[in-house]
Amino acid sequence: MAPAPIQFDRATGALEGANALERMAACALVMGARVSSSFSYRGYNAAANLMRKALPERDIAIKLNPDATFVFPYGDGYWSKLLERSYRYEIELDLLFAHSADVDYTFVDCGANYGYWSVLVSSRPFGGHRTIAIEPSGANFARLENNARVNGGRFDVMKCAIGATRGTARLSGTKHEALSIVGSDDTGEEVPVIRLDDLIDDGQLAVDGKYLVKLDVEGVEIDAIRGGERLLQADTAILCEEHGSDRAHTVSRFILEHTPLKLVVYDPGSNQFEAVVDLAILDRIKVASNVGYNVVGTASAFWLARIENLNASAAKRAMRN
Repeated sequence: MAPAPIQFDRATGALEGANALERMAACALVMGARVSSSFSYRGYNAAANLMRKALPERDIAIKLNPDATFVFPYGDGYWSKLLERSYRYEIELDLLFAHSADVDYTFVDCGANYGYWSVLVSSRPFGGHRTIAIEPSGANFARLENNARVNGGRFDVMKCAIGATRGTARLSGTKHEALSIVGSDDTGEEVPVIRLDDLIDDGQLAVDGKYLVKLDVEGVEIDAIRGGERLLQADTAILCEEHGSDRAHTVSRFILEHTPLKLVVYDPGSNQFEAVVDLAILDRIKVASNVGYNVVGTASAFWLARIENLNASAAKRAMRN
């Protein structure tokens, strides 16, 4: 029987159920996050994963808010930065989801990994939204299912990849956060592939709904967009990851040149979502090659107005401070 998870509360900093070695590891993980934050956490994942080998195999359950618990292997390099309480994972998405808590929308989490955003967006402080979490990897999907179970089964899970056509593909990679069906060989895990529009055809989504669709699909973002033409004509905003190492800004270029979507990106300098009318703004914002940057694409007047409202709220808070 697996040992009970370590418990950590991000609001209070309380760490419970950890032995002396695990508490020392927590201190090292927190300090490592603080130090590496000044250079975009470069090297943190590798160092944490190396230290993890010295720890007993055990999970940690992090309370993200009073209605959201996220479970992952203790010492995992990608997720352990959450032990540093000031760390904000993908701040641009956090801002948009928090500001949209009062909107009646469905969240489609493509490339859900262990389900961090599905756990949060379906929680009461974020509006308790209906959520569909989609993840192709068998190992990741088991983690995703567990996080759905830990949070009362309040979001749906689907084991598949997203692409331009329905079919199958091979999934490969060595990091759980960077598995891809791009360039896979015959040794990878075979996974089913669906289009975003198949969610409409299969009765999962209605054409007249409001949607936020996260596309963290490791190089298949353009294929995913091509397979979601009808969904993107609805009140839908897509949240696409732009890799910092991609200086051609391939995903954003495709959206601007081949779709009717308007594009915005969060600028940490202004604390605003800025329109991407040309790609020069991404040259300035994408400063770290090891980091993903999310752009928001939408043809929906509703979502464009919500983003303008979010900017106005941020400006008012800045004036008060």
